[in-house]
Amino acid sequence: MHTVLAAALAGLAATAPMTVWMLGAQRLLPARERYPLPPERITEHAAEAVGLEAVAHRPPVRRAASLINHFAYGALAGALYAPLSRLPGPALLRGLGYGTVVWSASYLGLLPTLGLLSPATRHPPRRNALMIVAHFVWGSALALLTERWSSARR
Repeated sequence: MHTVLAAALAGLAATAPMTVWMLGAQRLLPARERYPLPPERITEHAAEAVGLEAVAHRPPVRRAASLINHFAYGALAGALYAPLSRLPGPALLRGLGYGTVVWSASYLGLLPTLGLLSPATRHPPRRNALMIVAHFVWGSALALLTERWSSARR
């Protein structure tokens, strides 16, 4: 399989364990920190920005759209990992590093710049820890799956 396609599919697949972690870990947070997770908040703000009130303000529709958006973002970020998959060293370390870069770029740069989410510096430390670990899970799964599925590694 071509490396970019393998990485995109790996990013898509890696979003599943990431999402399971996020939903489970959210339940361990104090009640005041259990507000909607970033994919749902991002979807709500994006839908409002483009006038899709039915998505933004109907929780079942918003949750479904946020899952679709989250998996699509995972696939896109996975595809961008493809050139890095050829770097030397253990795939697991590349994945942890890439997951950290994706979290940093998204939560400290891209999403706040687009007005879709306040920067991570404005969220409670436990919420940030939840999301950083989620990106470790995603990045690790991404790297291991990309290595397995990529013809460049065969």
